[in-house]
Amino acid sequence: MEYVTAVPHPRTEAARPARTGRRSLALTLLCGALGAAVALLATRQQWAAGTASVAGGTFPLTARGSDVTGVPAALAIVGLAALVAVFAVRRAGRVVVAGLLALCGAGTVAAALTGASDGSALDDQAAKASGDTAATVDALTHTAWPYAAAAGGALILLAGLLALRYGRLWPAMSGRYERTGAPRPRRAATAVDPDRPEDLWKALDRGEDPTGA
Repeated sequence: MEYVTAVPHPRTEAARPARTGRRSLALTLLCGALGAAVALLATRQQWAAGTASVAGGTFPLTARGSDVTGVPAALAIVGLAALVAVFAVRRAGRVVVAGLLALCGAGTVAAALTGASDGSALDDQAAKASGDTAATVDALTHTAWPYAAAAGGALILLAGLLALRYGRLWPAMSGRYERTGAPRPRRAATAVDPDRPEDLWKALDRGEDPTGA
């Protein structure tokens, strides 16, 4: 009894890297853009609330993410720039930019999680409201928005890791207009009819010798 071994078609084998590259590229763009959008949105929301003791009662205080820390928003913007720059560079440059993208994501996660329990922004507000520099916020509570910012940072981190892993399979911006310093090839000389004055003038304009062989 003979056994026939299936041999993969060469075209199928060659198409696999291209499919993998397209899928990873789409996933990277989605994760990076979505993560940056979530992180930026989350920093504009309320992260913490509390009260300050003032003469005659208490004063409510709130703090947005940007009041607590500006790091997640800044890193999200840098991450967006790095996401675009990944496609403008090649080889080692792409690895460096992809690493920067991953670091932006990791930094966003760390800063957001640190800010999730930070009450210093509200302490400053309490000191201003009460007129006492030693005053601190009372009844401090936090929302879930810092964790949303951390989730956005995780998506940026994932985009960076995907770029590091599959970036070599992605296309780069066309080098069609890049200047390489190589001399431009000269156009082949066009045959000149000595009986046609217009041909003689065109040859002179091109820098050719119309009397040459």
